[in-house]
Amino acid sequence: MHAAKSPRAPWLTGAVFALIGLALSAGGIRLVLLGGSWFYLVAGVGFVVVALLLWMRRAAAIPAYALVLLGTLAWSLWEAGLDWWPLATRLGLPFLLGLWLLLPWVRRSLRPVGSDLPPPGGVARARAGKPWLLAGVVVAVLLVSVASWMADPHRIEGEAPAARAGIAATPAEVPPGEWPVYGRTPHGQRYSPLDQITPRNVDELDVAWTYRTGDVPGQPGDPVETTFEVTPLKIGNRLYLCTPHQFVIALDATTGEEIWRLDPEIQGELALQHLTCRGLSYHPGPVATDDPQASAATSKDPPDAPVATRSVPAIDANGGTGDEAAVPVVRSDAAAETGAPTGSPNPTGAPVATASLPVAERCSAQLFMPTSDGRLLAINPDNGRVCPEFGNGRGQINLWQHMPNINPGSYYSTSPVVVTRGLIVVGGTVLDNVTVHDASGVVRAFDVDTGELVWAWDSGNPGDTTPPAPGETYTENSPNSWSISSVDEDLGLVYVPLGNQPPDQWGGKRSDAVERFSSSVVALDLATGQVRWVFQTVHHDLWDYDVPAQPGLVDLTIDGRTVPALVQPTKQGEIYVLDRRTGEPLLPVREVPAPQGAAAGDHTAPTQPVSALSFNPPPLTGADMWGATLVDQLVCRIRLKQLRYEGRYTPPTTGGSLVYPGNFGVFNWGGVAVDPQRQIVFAMPTYLAFTSRLIPRENDEKLYVSEGSVPPHSPLPSLNENFGAPFAVEMAPFLSPLGIPCQAPPWGYVAAADLTTGEIIWRHRNGTVRDLTPLPLPFRMGVPGIGGPIMTAGGVAFLSGTVDNYVRGYDVTTGEQVWEERLPAGGQATPMTYLGADGRQYLLVVAGGHGSLGTDTGDHVIAYALDADDVDESE
Repeated sequence: MHAAKSPRAPWLTGAVFALIGLALSAGGIRLVLLGGSWFYLVAGVGFVVVALLLWMRRAAAIPAYALVLLGTLAWSLWEAGLDWWPLATRLGLPFLLGLWLLLPWVRRSLRPVGSDLPPPGGVARARAGKPWLLAGVVVAVLLVSVASWMADPHRIEGEAPAARAGIAATPAEVPPGEWPVYGRTPHGQRYSPLDQITPRNVDELDVAWTYRTGDVPGQPGDPVETTFEVTPLKIGNRLYLCTPHQFVIALDATTGEEIWRLDPEIQGELALQHLTCRGLSYHPGPVATDDPQASAATSKDPPDAPVATRSVPAIDANGGTGDEAAVPVVRSDAAAETGAPTGSPNPTGAPVATASLPVAERCSAQLFMPTSDGRLLAINPDNGRVCPEFGNGRGQINLWQHMPNINPGSYYSTSPVVVTRGLIVVGGTVLDNVTVHDASGVVRAFDVDTGELVWAWDSGNPGDTTPPAPGETYTENSPNSWSISSVDEDLGLVYVPLGNQPPDQWGGKRSDAVERFSSSVVALDLATGQVRWVFQTVHHDLWDYDVPAQPGLVDLTIDGRTVPALVQPTKQGEIYVLDRRTGEPLLPVREVPAPQGAAAGDHTAPTQPVSALSFNPPPLTGADMWGATLVDQLVCRIRLKQLRYEGRYTPPTTGGSLVYPGNFGVFNWGGVAVDPQRQIVFAMPTYLAFTSRLIPRENDEKLYVSEGSVPPHSPLPSLNENFGAPFAVEMAPFLSPLGIPCQAPPWGYVAAADLTTGEIIWRHRNGTVRDLTPLPLPFRMGVPGIGGPIMTAGGVAFLSGTVDNYVRGYDVTTGEQVWEERLPAGGQATPMTYLGADGRQYLLVVAGGHGSLGTDTGDHVIAYALDADDVDESE
C-alpha cells in the first residue's frame, strides 16, 4: 500500500516545504531590509533547498532538513530560552515536518545519497533512508520542549508577610460582615475582615444560590460595550445591585430571593459608548446622636462632623430600616398617583422619577443610582420607591444642568457616586475620541438630602468651585473622572482619578489647566471642592492612559511610623504610593526621558514619571513576536518594524505607532486590592499591545475610521473620528493574521507587592485560553482580564475577571491558585464577600460578560458558601 503512494510523497511533501520556504524567504527579505532578523531568510532558503531535493527524490533532503531544524532549535533557544510558548511557535511546525520526513513511506521513495539510480528495494532501500541525524535533532527538540514544560521564566516565587500585629482594617465603623460601599469602605481597599474561608477549606465552596436578572446584553440599540460590571452592596440582610440596562434590584442576601425591582425608565435613542452600571451608593440616613429630636431634625452630617458620629441604622430581618414594608414594586406611570410635581420639562427629554415611578412616603435611608440618560435617582432601599424629597420633589437630579453640548447618552456616571459627609460627589464619563465639543468633565458635590448643588470642580476652570450662575456652563471637553473616587473623612478629602481630554492621541490645543490635571489623581477638599494637591501620572498624555482605577487608602508603617497612604494603579503599569495628606511620593518616583517627535501641531513631554513599584513590562523586541507558526510570527515581526516604536510613550504618528502597554491598560477600572494588615497589594496586571495611526481630517463631515460601524440613523456615536481636531485615530490590538496577539504570552498575571518597599513578592501567570479558542483547550497561558480582585482576612483573594469563564481563589501568602469554579458567562465584575443571616461567609460573583472583550454574556448572580457543618467545624 505504501509502495503505491511513495512516488507521490516527495512531490506533495516538497510542495509543502516549497510554500513554507517561499513565504519565509519573501518575508525574510522584507524583514532584513527593515533591519530585522536574518533567520527567516536563511530558514526559507533551507526549506526551498529541501523542497528541491524532495522533488529530485534525493535522500539528501533528510540530512539537509536536519540542519535546518538544528539551526531553528539553536536560534529558538537563543531568542526564547526555556520558555515553552515562544518555543512552541518557533519549533512546532518544523518539528512536525521532521516527524513527517521520518515516516517510512516518505523515505522509501528517495534515492540513496550519491546515487543516480532509482530507489533500491528491500533491505538496501531501508538502509539508504535511515535518517540518524534528523532523528537525533527531532529527539533534541522534544527534550528541549519537555525541559521548557518544567520551567517558567516569568514566574516570581515568594511569600507575603503575615498580618502585622496591632493594625486594624480601616475604617473600623463598617461592620465586618457588610459591604455597604463599592470598595467595601470609603477607602476602597476591597479587603474584608471575614476569615471563615481559608486556603485550607476554600476548595469546599459550593453554590449556595443563583439569581438570574433577566437583563442580557445585546438588545436593539445597545452599544458594543454593553457590560455587566456591577459589584453589589450588602446592607443588613439585603443585596442591592444594578444591571446593564439600569434595573435596580434588591435580593435577600442569604437566599438570593428577589425582594423588589425598579425600572427607572431610561429614555431611548441615547448616544452611548458604554452601557453599564458598576454599582450603587448608599446613604444610611440621619446621624445618630444622643438627642432624638436633633437626630430626627437633620438627615445629613455637617461638613465638620467626625467619622465616629456616623452609624448604620438598625436593619430589620428583611434588610429594611423599618419605615415601610418590603414589597415588590409595580411601576406607576401616572403623575397624579404619586402626587409629585411635574415642573419644567427636562432639557434632555429624560423622564422625571416622581412623575413616572412609584414614590415612597419618606426615605430614612437612600440608594443612589446614576442612569445612562444623565440622572441621579434617590431610591428607598426598603421598597425600591423613589425619594420625593430629593431633587426638589423630583426624586432625582439632572446631571445635564449647566452642561455644554447636551447630547443624551454622551455623558453619565458609569461608576457609583461617592456619599460622604452629607454630600454626594459625582463624576462622569464622556464620549472618547468622538468630538472636541463634548460635555464637561466637571466633578460636583450635591446635598445628600435635597440634591442641591454645593460645589463644582471643573478641571478646565479649577479655581472657581462655586455653583454656576443661571445660563452659565462648565468648560466643554475638560478632563473627566469616569472611575471610582475614594474618601478620607478624617482628612476631609475626596480623591478623584482623572482621565484625559479627547482627542486622546493629539493634544496640540490643550490649555494650561488641562495640561496640569489630565491623567492625574486629585485631592479635593470636601467642604469647598478646592484642590488640595494633584499628582500627575502621565505628562501630556497622548496614549489614553487615563487614571482608571479607584485609589486605595491604607495606613502604612514606614520607618517605624504610621503614614496615611494612597495607592494608585495606572494603565501604564505604575502603582504610585503617595502620602494622601500631601500627594508626596512615599515610594520613590523618578522622571525618565521619553521618546520625542509628536504629530504636526503637537509636542511630547521630555520626561515621564516612573514609580519604584511598577508592573511596566520590558519593551517589545522582535524576539517577543509570536504566532501560531513561523509564518504569522514573521508577519508580526515585519509589522513591528513598520510601526514606530521606541518603547513606552512612543508618540502617535500618521504612519502608525505601537502602544505598549496599550490603552486597555496594565490596570483598568477593576484596580487592585489592598491588605491593610499585611500592607501588600494584590494585582492582576494585563499586557496587550495596541496600534494607533493618526489620519489627517479634511473636514468635519467625512467618516475616516467608523464608516459602517454604526447602523444608519442610530444615535450611537462615531468613535475615534475626533470631529473638530486635525486627526482621526485608528486603533486596534496588535494581532497576527490569525487573530492572536503578536506578542508572546503570558498576557495576564496575578501578583502581590509590598507597599512599604515596592518589592514584587510573587507573580504567576493566570487564566487559560479555554474560552478563546475554537476547541476548549485549558492551556494556562496567562490571559488578559478586566474586573478587580478582593482580599480577605482568611488569607484568600478572589478574582473572576479573566477572559475565561472562571472565578478563582488564591492563597495570598504564596499566590498559588487554591480553587476555581466554572462560570456560565464572563465574570468581568469585581466580586464581594459578606456574612449571611445564617452565619456563613458568602462569596458573590456576577457573571454577565463584557461586550468589548467578547466574553460570553449572561445575567447571573452567584453566591458561594461553605457547608454549614464545615463552618461549625472551622469555628
